[in-house]
Amino acid sequence: MASIDIVGFGAMNIDHLYRVDELVVDGEQLVGGIESLPGGSAANTVYGLAKLGVKAGFVGAVGIDDVGEELIKDFKAVAVDTSQIRIKQEERTGATICLSDRLGGRGIYVSPGANNLLGTEDIDLAYLNRAQMVHLSSFADDRQFNLQVDVTEKLPTSVTVSLAPGTFYVARGLKALVPLLKRAHIVFINREEIERLTGKGFKAGARELVKSGCRIVVATLGKGIAKGKGMMVTAHIYDGKKEYEVESEKISPKSPLETTGAGDAFAAGFLFGFLKGKRLEECGLLGDIMSSFAIKEVGARKGLPALAQL
Repeated sequence: MASIDIVGFGAMNIDHLYRVDELVVDGEQLVGGIESLPGGSAANTVYGLAKLGVKAGFVGAVGIDDVGEELIKDFKAVAVDTSQIRIKQEERTGATICLSDRLGGRGIYVSPGANNLLGTEDIDLAYLNRAQMVHLSSFADDRQFNLQVDVTEKLPTSVTVSLAPGTFYVARGLKALVPLLKRAHIVFINREEIERLTGKGFKAGARELVKSGCRIVVATLGKGIAKGKGMMVTAHIYDGKKEYEVESEKISPKSPLETTGAGDAFAAGFLFGFLKGKRLEECGLLGDIMSSFAIKEVGARKGLPALAQL
C-alpha cells in the first residue's frame, strides 16, 4: 500500500515576475510590478495538491542559499515532504525571469542553476516506490532528462506516472519523449506544445500521443475556444476511446489575468480528482476550477485554494 499519495520530480526555481503592458522585441516598456515567488512546474502542482490535503513529497535540487531555503520553507508550509530535496553547494538555486502582459501573454527565461546537478546518486528509488503516483516535469539539461527516463523505467507498475513535458521536453521531439510517454498514464500539455510536438491539431495530436504510449492526454487550451452562450472549451481530454471537453464561463477581458502556473494548477486539480477516483469529466472540472483560482493572483501559487474553497 502506498505510504504517500504523490511525489513531484522536476525543476525547482524562484520565479522573478515582471508585469508589463505589452511584450516587445527591440523596444522598451515600463514594468508595472515585480515579484519573486516560488516556481517550477511539478513543484507548483505538488504544492497545489498539498494545499488540498494530499500527502505529497518532492524530488529536486536547490543551491545552498537563501532562495533555496525559501523554496523548501514554502513546501513545508503546506506539509510537502522535503526529505528528497538535495542541497547543492556548487550552484545557486534555479531562477526564471517571467514577463507577463495585460492580455495574458508571457515570456519565460530560465537559469537552471542547481537543477542541472541532480544526479542518480540523489534518487532514493525506495522512496518513489512507496508513492501512489509520481508527477514529472521538465529539466533543461540532458542529464536530468535521462535520469527521469531511467527512474520511470525502474518504478513498479503499482506507481502511476504523470508527465507535464513543457517547452523544454517538447523541443526534444516526439521520438525522444517516447520512453517517458510509454510509462506515463497521464500527459498534461498545452495547445501550442501538443501542436509543436505532433505537427497536428490538438485533437489529432492527443490521439498521436496515445499511440506513442501514454493512456490519457489532457490538453489545456489557454483562453479557450468559444462554444456559444458565453461558454469556452478550456481543455480537451482523450483516453484512447473517448474525447471529453472541459467547459468554463467566458472570462471578461477586464478580469485580472495572470497565466503563470495556470497549467500547473489545472494539473493539480485534475490529479486531485484522479487520486480520489473521480471520473475524467470531474477531474477536468476540478482542474479548470483550480486554474481559475490561480490566474486571479500574480505567480503560480498565491491564488491556489484550500480544499474548503473548491
